[in-house]
Amino acid sequence: MTPPLLSVDKLEVVYNRAITAIQGISLSVQTGQIVAILGTNGAGKSTTLRAISGFLGIDDARVTEGAVTFKGQRIENRPPNEVTRLGIVLVPEREKVFPNLTVAENLAAPFAPSMSNAERREREDLIYHFFPRLADLRTRTGGLLSGGERQMLAVASGLVCKPELLLIDELSLGLAPVVVEDLMQRLLQIRKELGITIVIVEQSAAVALEIADYGYVLENGRVVLDGDRERLTSHGDIQEFYLGQSSGDRRNYRDVKQYRRSRRWYG
Repeated sequence: MTPPLLSVDKLEVVYNRAITAIQGISLSVQTGQIVAILGTNGAGKSTTLRAISGFLGIDDARVTEGAVTFKGQRIENRPPNEVTRLGIVLVPEREKVFPNLTVAENLAAPFAPSMSNAERREREDLIYHFFPRLADLRTRTGGLLSGGERQMLAVASGLVCKPELLLIDELSLGLAPVVVEDLMQRLLQIRKELGITIVIVEQSAAVALEIADYGYVLENGRVVLDGDRERLTSHGDIQEFYLGQSSGDRRNYRDVKQYRRSRRWYG
């Protein structure tokens, strides 16, 4: 079997040297896959992405147990600039764009100083191919963009760095369904045309499972269920607590978070 592009093995992350945020999380991502990490607020989704990308330090957190391996190389607790150079790029949930810079300036910011003008133009053309709306907004500042336009710009800024693995945190947060659907289709196009592997963190399981090949469900810092799209979308607990297909009362995320699942998760 082909080794995974990314593997996370029994990962533990501690904040402020005292608070354990994730406990023993393991997952793997094959080259070319779209993998979804699902769960409610506080489940450990964003912490997992920050552990992979090296951005834990900004939150006074550290991987204390386990391993993160990318292309056969251990990368846990490395600084984010090193991880980015290896080919992993994070599109964060917060501070997605520079609000005082124009769209063009935002896209220019990640360019390496050594990159030639021809390489820059080639990369810009590629960005505008996937996100033609941004070409019309070149001179608009980031702070004046709509939520959907900011998400486009955030993903585009990540693509400028030529990632092999793109990590996207809460793409759909606060956006209208029609905008989310458009963004998800663009991710499929990016995967198809560039061969980029994508890990997407989402509260909305319905959104993520539309495009994901495989998914992991997190609760309280642990993986409680994983499987391919078909297994997850047909699983009773996923249908009831994440897809809202039950006639019962526990159908929103707050109730999901309070609900203690039994061992039937693993059935």
